[in-house]
Amino acid sequence: MSDKKILLIEDDLSLVSGLSFALKKQGYGLDIARTSLEADALWPKNAYNLVILDVALPDGSGFDICQKIRQSSKVPIIFLTAADEETDVIMGLDMGGDDYITKPFKLAIFLSRVNAILRRSGQFSQPDGELASNGIEVRRLAGTVSRDGERIDLTASEYRLLCMFMENPDQILSAEQLLGRLWDCDERYVDNNTLTVYIRRLRTKIEEDPSHPKKVVTVRGMGYKWDTSGGSGR
Repeated sequence: MSDKKILLIEDDLSLVSGLSFALKKQGYGLDIARTSLEADALWPKNAYNLVILDVALPDGSGFDICQKIRQSSKVPIIFLTAADEETDVIMGLDMGGDDYITKPFKLAIFLSRVNAILRRSGQFSQPDGELASNGIEVRRLAGTVSRDGERIDLTASEYRLLCMFMENPDQILSAEQLLGRLWDCDERYVDNNTLTVYIRRLRTKIEEDPSHPKKVVTVRGMGYKWDTSGGSGR
């Protein structure tokens, strides 16, 4: 039995039934909320390792729930929804979602991405010294990030992405490498636009001028790198 606990927020009874069976078979603990009100009641009383969140709920929007959670927690969040418009995906990721899976989907792929996010979040939560470069300091023991001495808040995926860059200074990391390590699964199942959103979101938090980044720079046609020389890129 896993010690990981998941909060599933979904109002479709047939989907809840199928996902509950599959997640419990994987050994995960599970709480289920079918409305925003039920989610609001469960969230403060429990410690979750992952939230799976539908966007369209009978009494509100999953986006609102995500924003509430992000005010106090970096817990990984997967949006699970029929809303597959690019603007919806970008909005979900921008407000702090870690993944966005659209209905209908294959259960095996869904479980692979759930397992990957839980596995990666567990690995990155382990203390492993400190990282410091370009005015950014990561204290893994405390799980904090600061810029020029001032603490900044990152989501779990932003934190993992930053650590990957800082662990590989001045090395070009391709989009495929970053996606594969972020989710630890086949990157074909993750839209490249997702990585673009994460890069942009990370830059807004660590760069002095996000439109002219000097830390996370783009190497055209090749990928991205953590530039310790103070150069610029787009």
